Amino acid sequence: MMNKTLFSAAAVAAAIFWSASASAQFVDHDAVKCAPVPKAEMRPQMELQRKLTGEGWKVRQIKNFNGCYEVYGFDEKGQRTEAFFDPKTFEKVGQVKQPS
Repeated sequence: MMNKTLFSAAAVAAAIFWSASASAQFVDHDAVKCAPVPKAEMRPQMELQRKLTGEGWKVRQIKNFNGCYEVYGFDEKGQRTEAFFDPKTFEKVGQVKQPS
């Protein structure tokens, strides 16, 4: 009985960990929102493009969306992507899962 309980607890913990890590990366497009940043503190989009290009990305377009920079292109693995970045820190805040 104890082995079943231990196994069940481990399975639940693994499911929670997997779902938390998956949700941190992929987001619903319309749910993405960045904290408001004053224009004076926003870094230029070209700076983000240079950063990503230096990391192996091929950037097609960058737009403003709900306070974030929305990037369309191909990531460092060559996979088509739509990702969102904080305009002040360039921290990646989400990515829309692309169809296989």
